[in-house]
Amino acid sequence: MTKKKITKKPANKNRKFIKLFWKLFSIGILVLIFFFLFASWGLFGKLPDETSLENPEKNLATEIIGSDGVTLGKFYKENRTPVQFDQLPPHLINALIATEDIRFFDHSGIDAKGTLRAVVYLGTKGGASTITQQLSKLFFTENASRNIFGRVIQKSKEWVIATRLEERYTKEEILTMYFNEYDFLNQAIGIESASNIYFDKAPKDLTITESAVLVGMFKNSSLYNPVRNPVGVRNRRNVVLGQMAKYDFITEEVKDSIQATELEITFTPQGHNEGIATYFREYARKFMHDWIKENPKTDESEYNIYSDGLKIYTTIDSKMQEYAEAAVDAHMRNLQKEFDRQNKKNKLAPFRDVTKLEIDQILKSAMKRSDRWRKMKKQGKSNKEIEKSFHIKTKMRIFAWSGDIDTLMTPMDSIRYHKSILQASLMSMTPQTGEVKAWVGGINYKYFKYDMVKSGKRQIGSTFKPFVYATVIDQMHMSPCDTLPNTLHTIPAGKYGLLKPWTPKNSGGKYGGYVTLKKALAQSINTVTARLIDRVGPAPVLELVSKMGVDTKSIVEAPSIALGTPDVSLYEMVGAYSTFANQGVYIKPSLITRIEDKNGTVLFQNVPETKDVLSQEAAYVTISLMEGVTRSGSGQRLRSKWAGNSPVYKRIITGYPWEFTNPIAGKTGTTQNQSDGWFMGVVPNLVTGVWVGGEDRSTHFGSITYGQGASMALPIWANYMRECYNNEGLHISKEDFIEPKNLSIETDCNKWKENQQETKDDFPDEF
Repeated sequence: MTKKKITKKPANKNRKFIKLFWKLFSIGILVLIFFFLFASWGLFGKLPDETSLENPEKNLATEIIGSDGVTLGKFYKENRTPVQFDQLPPHLINALIATEDIRFFDHSGIDAKGTLRAVVYLGTKGGASTITQQLSKLFFTENASRNIFGRVIQKSKEWVIATRLEERYTKEEILTMYFNEYDFLNQAIGIESASNIYFDKAPKDLTITESAVLVGMFKNSSLYNPVRNPVGVRNRRNVVLGQMAKYDFITEEVKDSIQATELEITFTPQGHNEGIATYFREYARKFMHDWIKENPKTDESEYNIYSDGLKIYTTIDSKMQEYAEAAVDAHMRNLQKEFDRQNKKNKLAPFRDVTKLEIDQILKSAMKRSDRWRKMKKQGKSNKEIEKSFHIKTKMRIFAWSGDIDTLMTPMDSIRYHKSILQASLMSMTPQTGEVKAWVGGINYKYFKYDMVKSGKRQIGSTFKPFVYATVIDQMHMSPCDTLPNTLHTIPAGKYGLLKPWTPKNSGGKYGGYVTLKKALAQSINTVTARLIDRVGPAPVLELVSKMGVDTKSIVEAPSIALGTPDVSLYEMVGAYSTFANQGVYIKPSLITRIEDKNGTVLFQNVPETKDVLSQEAAYVTISLMEGVTRSGSGQRLRSKWAGNSPVYKRIITGYPWEFTNPIAGKTGTTQNQSDGWFMGVVPNLVTGVWVGGEDRSTHFGSITYGQGASMALPIWANYMRECYNNEGLHISKEDFIEPKNLSIETDCNKWKENQQETKDDFPDEF
């Protein structure tokens, strides 16, 4: 029997390859582990520490803080206003999840499935970045690297930061931070700004299609910019809608119906136009720019009001500012309605008392000052091309008291339309400290940026007359009870440099008899004012108002100034009138009290500028004269009930009757052709001035019934003051004005008559 031969099996040739594979795999895993460990240890670059993760560092906005501690506004590098998760509509969240990270609520910052897909298909079927990773990139990592190695390093850092963010925040918080952080361009940082800028609405009011537009921008806001690339944005919106339908956030029917619609954007550029005290905030910005140039940091670099986190403490009281803006708003709505009604039959509307040629010159001048003209000029367009564009209809948004209007009109028609809108300004100040408590530079900063408190100067009409009376009282010690003839008074040619005789007339055309100074000022009698300035001359009057803070360099030294021909700003007028309430001491109006850096170090402290310009006696007597204006003159509407029954007041005024009973000194002012209406109102611890008029002097009411200061400006003052008085915490005085000790000029005309009679009886030969 033969023995069977047994042969040895050959060794598995694949075994060594299997061992090699597992070795390489293990090494790869270790390398990957150490790669991420190195990244977490910061070997590939600095990572945020624990504090940074809890409070990601931002450019620090500069705060503008009112005297009552309320933030009035901010200056910022990034226009970001954070919103809470509950302010985000569900379809906005769904659009983001469907488009950017469908497994967001299932992973812990890194999507393993998405990462594997990206590796296998080399990114051709989508990337692997989760929303959390994208947030980490926005917060803590630099822009994308241009080489593969740098991109891998950056990606590893994003992964590490993403996992740390997931440990510290809820999914809802991460979503909210992402929406708040993203830059949607056009000064739209964060979803709140973006929804307002692109759709003029709050995030909670966004529709599905609007949400899809904004979520589509997350891919690349520079590429998918609704202003520059509407076609691309529409296509991207439809991709987002497709993703929402794919994951059943919307139905196919809804998707198809929305995708068929055109892109609708309501572009509303947003800077610092919104909120309270917009005109004052612009003043504060200019103040800071000037201050920064003269006050460098210790290292000689300049402060940046948009990122250095400064705190600007101001004199503005937020409540008084709100009352002032509300008073302007309420009255101007009614006044504009009446102005429009009266202009329906005016062929030259909104202009009056000018020729068509003059109107063309006004409009052409406005055209050349417009932003449109400047922008086209920068683009190299010729004047002829630019002018032609102003006569081509285009889509635009215009101002209206009922709300902004989207319309189709030529830019030239837009200019004419906006010139038909009456303007107003108000400034309120504490005379003893110079602190400005309210500042309203116009009716709407978004459309009318020219500040009529400080920048704008207009003829002041009869509000100039108290300066003439004060000069006479100070120099000649006249009493409010002294009388002068109410007859025409002529100042001859040659006197005060006059080229021809000057004989002013009374606005009502009434003359005759003698009137007291108190009655003359109360009824704004021009003939008496002419006699007074003739007694002292225009030079001393101008010297007085110059000491009171009025810029007199451009004012001609002529007797006609007595009737209010000079152009003066409301800022100057309030400062000057405050001198009367402050017993003859002028205090320069102040608005910025203190500036601090982000650490609380005081960088600037205001020091009031004061000047004695008038005797206490003359200041008090002038106040007494102006009290007559509100008791028996053009300001008596503040006290009486009859104005509420007036047809004029029923049309344009709200809040009747006012029935103020406390001491109020004041003066109305109306300029030629009713182009400007003024009211200056003074109580012991608050001086407030109001101006109303058209942007151009040729825009005005056709009659003095509506165009006088008592109708245009006084009601704003009254409604503002009523709210101030109703807020007892403001401590607005209802007391008498302080009478100086040893007052030698009698202000009570009954007592003055008795004294005059006694003097006549004692010295009959002198009478």
